[in-house]
Amino acid sequence: MKSGSARLKLSLLPIIQCALAAGVAWFVATDIVGHESPFFAPIAAVVSLGVSLGARLRRSAELVVGVTVGIGVGDLLISLIGSGPWQIALVVVLAMSAAVFLDGGPIIAMQAGSSAVLVATLIPPGNMGGPNRMVDALVGGLVGIAIVALIPTHPVWRARKDAASVLATAASVLQKVADGLVANDPKPIEEALRKARATQSGIDALRTDLKGGREIARISPMYWNHRNRLATLAATADPIDNAVRNIRVLARRSLTLVRDDEILDPRVVDEVEKLAHAVEVLRQMILADPGQKPDAAEAARVLRSVAAGAKPELISNAGLSATVVLAQLRSIIVDLLQVAGLKRISALATLPPTVEHPHVPPEL
Repeated sequence: MKSGSARLKLSLLPIIQCALAAGVAWFVATDIVGHESPFFAPIAAVVSLGVSLGARLRRSAELVVGVTVGIGVGDLLISLIGSGPWQIALVVVLAMSAAVFLDGGPIIAMQAGSSAVLVATLIPPGNMGGPNRMVDALVGGLVGIAIVALIPTHPVWRARKDAASVLATAASVLQKVADGLVANDPKPIEEALRKARATQSGIDALRTDLKGGREIARISPMYWNHRNRLATLAATADPIDNAVRNIRVLARRSLTLVRDDEILDPRVVDEVEKLAHAVEVLRQMILADPGQKPDAAEAARVLRSVAAGAKPELISNAGLSATVVLAQLRSIIVDLLQVAGLKRISALATLPPTVEHPHVPPEL
């Protein structure tokens, strides 16, 4: 019940958008366009919107093209070869093949196939059913886009929550790894690794909601002024993804370190714990509104303090696992500094050098 309620709360506005779009599409197709039973208009509106915020404009275009291809191919062939089992199969194969040839989107192929079936079974060839269905699909798609523009979801809110959720998991994973290293106990690290491996769905949701947010900011006048803020958030997606991947590697190698009973400098564990705290600051930064604290400068300051301690002397005479843990720690710091707004070259410069002549000179 709790998880179901959370899902419903998150999808409530898209559901309301779909319901309104279906009703408005039916009204437009019947009372304005003058079609008698334009059932495809509300269907097109609902399919083009869906409960997912990503790629709604693309879904609308795919739907209209798919219906046009399916009805065009179906109307042409059925008028020549008649209707029956093998004719239906042939029409569906040709309509879906033409749709896939035009575009690889799944909605185009699905709508082309279903529209071809309609022509082969319900719409007599040669009448106005084909063109009317095309108009209905266009009406539904356009109404869906209009609903998004007039009753939009916030283009930043969902993506910001996605990013914060992933960072919260990352902070928890790092803390559990530190706990396991301190206690020389593999169990907390095993749990951390399980949590780290389960983050991919959150990253995928972040990318989907960023795509949906860009569409909303493009078509809704209410949120045109959020484009820069959305672009800043979108720039964090790849660094967050990279950081989580590096955290997984750090957790796996930490588990090996503990199981092998390898000697580890306690300062490395302190660095992992400090990094967990820094990720929490970064999470708060993502959730903060413009002008609130912590801001990007504060998050970068905390991460720089962690970077300053990631020195090569922490692994003097250490084994392979300890070396990998420090290397991953440094990589994660670079990724997270990019989330805080630094360029990669500037993030690399915050790290203490490991060689005499590093490619990126350290900050003074």
